Amino acid sequence: MTSSEPTPRGLRRSVRLFRSFLVEQSDPHRFYSELAADSIALLQEHAPLEGRTVLDVGAGPSEFARAFRAAGAHYVPVDHDASVSSVRDGGVVGDALRLPVADGSVDIVFSSNMWEHVPDPEAVADELLRATRPGGLVFLSYTNWLSPWGGHETSPWHWLGGERAIARYERKHGHPPKNRVGDTLHRVSVRQGLDWAHRADADVLAARPRYLPDAAAHILRVPGVREVVTWNLLLILRRR
Repeated sequence: MTSSEPTPRGLRRSVRLFRSFLVEQSDPHRFYSELAADSIALLQEHAPLEGRTVLDVGAGPSEFARAFRAAGAHYVPVDHDASVSSVRDGGVVGDALRLPVADGSVDIVFSSNMWEHVPDPEAVADELLRATRPGGLVFLSYTNWLSPWGGHETSPWHWLGGERAIARYERKHGHPPKNRVGDTLHRVSVRQGLDWAHRADADVLAARPRYLPDAAAHILRVPGVREVVTWNLLLILRRR
């Protein structure tokens, strides 16, 4: 069931999530399980998951599959990489720019931390909306380039330049990072996501920093500051 009065997200939740980020490499099961549970809680404020088809674009690891299916959703992961664990377990190999589903055929399209990895994010967002049925939801969140984690494993040195951060990482670790700006990682902004959401054929149900307390939502009204402080932008839209 959805809640008419969503539970406020405070500092305790943020601290818990950021602590789990610190163990992403050493304890990935904890990290992804907590992130998946939090994602489901965010969605359930706007729609029930029981019996709904959820298309996860840029599919997460198997913890997301287990969490969505435990909530009663018909979960379908899609990723261009066939080795992703949730895709190996009954998923679909596909391109986010050409999703292998009909127009308006999905109840909920979920895309977490994928937008910064595609060269044409607005076109991908349009494709997410195309796949969503009228009245259905699009959950889109991503890490913006100027956030403290914008360079991913090269952070925070990306603030001095993406190429410089890559060179530093290679010197330190002896191999290039997985996320390379201009190749597998792209410079997306908070403004890009907000601009797309407000011109999309959809109602914006939520627009706020994903991991911060609800009280931090006003940050999005401050250009410049929002690009650094937001960390990760969350957008939840209902297709008209």
